[in-house]
Amino acid sequence: MKMIQIILFIFALISHTLNATSSAKDFCVANLLLPTTPSGFPCKPPSLVTANDFSFTGLVAGNTENRFRLGVTTASVNNLPGLNGLGISAARIDVGFNGTVPMHLHPDASEISIMVEGQMIVGFITPTNLFVKTVNAGDVFVFPQGLLHFQVNSGSGTAVSFSAFTSPDPSMQVLDELLFANSLQTAILQKVTFLDFEQIKKLKAVFGGTG
Repeated sequence: MKMIQIILFIFALISHTLNATSSAKDFCVANLLLPTTPSGFPCKPPSLVTANDFSFTGLVAGNTENRFRLGVTTASVNNLPGLNGLGISAARIDVGFNGTVPMHLHPDASEISIMVEGQMIVGFITPTNLFVKTVNAGDVFVFPQGLLHFQVNSGSGTAVSFSAFTSPDPSMQVLDELLFANSLQTAILQKVTFLDFEQIKKLKAVFGGTG
């Protein structure tokens, strides 16, 4: 219960700091039947807004049966339309034993991660520095917007964390997928990454790349 209170406090703090909503109205619930725009979804007619627009019950453990042993469930504007215009969203991250959240970045959001179970080594990279720390249940770590970061399960069981983002629908770019899930020729990748030709071929096979 205490951890939930901490998460709610963080959401409130982020929302207040960003001042993302217009002072002219209290909220703008997303009309998911209409296409999104650069400023978010159009507003749902106020007469059609219900309490369900501000509620989501699916932030449960994700499936970790994959190559990264990683399960992620999200509460974004796409399944919680009340987040529209508020500049926040949430995610639950489950990382199985020896699993990882691979190196990735969020171009449009900072992330604050709250550990609730297990232990992880987390960190992010800047052009001039590396910041790494081991975190346990009750610890909090911040990943600044646009920087490559990672989380590695260093404990003896499943690690669980909850994250809040400064975007209602944050994008995610995974470095491995950017490099090896495309059609860029292996010979060119070898030149720009200094990786072995055969190793690149193996990674392309794993991530579905060609060339």
